[in-house]
Amino acid sequence: MASTLRFLQFFSLGTWVGSILYFSFVVAPGAFSVLPNSDLAGALVGHTLSKLHIMGIVAGCIYLIATAAAEKTLGALARPAALLVFAMIVFTMASQYGVIARMDVLRLQMGSVEATPAGNPLRVAFDRLHQYSVWLESAVLLSGLAALFLTAWQKNL
Repeated sequence: MASTLRFLQFFSLGTWVGSILYFSFVVAPGAFSVLPNSDLAGALVGHTLSKLHIMGIVAGCIYLIATAAAEKTLGALARPAALLVFAMIVFTMASQYGVIARMDVLRLQMGSVEATPAGNPLRVAFDRLHQYSVWLESAVLLSGLAALFLTAWQKNL
């Protein structure tokens, strides 16, 4: 049972971190280089990111459940790796249901982000929220790498 729970920890966290890396370095840049305009690329990136966020929230919950089950105590959730995974879930939910939700409203109001001048208040707000989204995703990635490292160094249960 302990081996299965360790596997779930590594698989869930590794899948999440790997997906963020793939999204950041392959999907997003590829969409903006292959699609004919940035509005279409943004739509694809937004759709993909929302699926990544759902997958990440599920993966984080699996990690936390496996961690508590492996140590047979909820106290295991107060350890650094588990706290980092909890932070990843919070950052992801803030990004998806706070920042990106507001970006979607602004995108609808603008009609086209690409055609909206950089000085337009809607575009300024959109660009600011986009930066927050990038910061949150970076925090999730860095937290995930740290949690993965800490999990790997944890003594076998």
